[in-house]
Amino acid sequence: MTTTTAATITVEQLRDEVTALARRCLCDPVTELFGPLLETQERVFSRLENDPVPEHLHELYLLAGLVSGMLAKAHHDLDREHQAMSLARMAYVCADNAGHGGLRAWSRGLQSLLAYSGGRPQEAAAFADCGARIAVEQTGSVASWLACGLARALARLGAAEPARLALARAEDLREHHVHDDLDALGGIFLFTPARQHHYAADTYACLPEQADRAVHEATRSIALYAAAPPEQRSFGDEAGARCVLALIRVRAGDATAARDALGPVLRLDLPRRTAEVMAGMARVGDALRHSRFVDVPEARDLREQIEWFAQRPASALSS
Repeated sequence: MTTTTAATITVEQLRDEVTALARRCLCDPVTELFGPLLETQERVFSRLENDPVPEHLHELYLLAGLVSGMLAKAHHDLDREHQAMSLARMAYVCADNAGHGGLRAWSRGLQSLLAYSGGRPQEAAAFADCGARIAVEQTGSVASWLACGLARALARLGAAEPARLALARAEDLREHHVHDDLDALGGIFLFTPARQHHYAADTYACLPEQADRAVHEATRSIALYAAAPPEQRSFGDEAGARCVLALIRVRAGDATAARDALGPVLRLDLPRRTAEVMAGMARVGDALRHSRFVDVPEARDLREQIEWFAQRPASALSS
């Protein structure tokens, strides 16, 4: 076997590994993914340094960007925000070296997600807007993701009308969506309708007098996840939609309905209690501390369950 042939086989094996990981990264616990992601990233970068075939550089940089993006999300799930953002920047650089506009746009979307989850909506909006400009030439679901990410950030900033316009843009992009190579990978690289409804619910939950729309979008997201195949059932986004629904129920004074919405989230095992899940639960817990719930047993019980849940995040399982 020639050196070139051996190198080609290795690149094909790496491509298969990255594809398999992409299809696991939404539904498998982060504690099961972290080791394989680290090993695959090491192998990809080692091949980048040692591959004697120049024709392989484009794909190797693409694989390096993909696995770095997935590893960034894993660090984020474990509440390691500095490492997550560093890897997201690495994913962007690798995508740029590969000349892959879709992954460049997706990496900006990931940075927007990290900033949003970290309580920095202005930064999140800037990253999403930057990614949207890159995604102008893209037909895949990344364009809808960036528009939805922008909408959520703008809503947190109190910019109601721009947020609604961003959601309308996301819906229009969805109507003209044509699957690309990132969508074909699946996992976090495919922005499904269920995830889009979750983002819309989160957006409307931050806007005045939009509670009914938030409930509609959250309910739709939950229903789509219930009907989705396992590889597309993001427990994190499904939990997020349930947290939004529970938040709206609490604001309406219905602690019992909030408890029903949160039931499946409260039953998540420790490895699935990611940073985003914990943040969504914390929003509901904060709302339950309103003075009107002081003498409401159902609210007190739910608040205690959330506080107990919060004591054991997925990050507690990692060294």
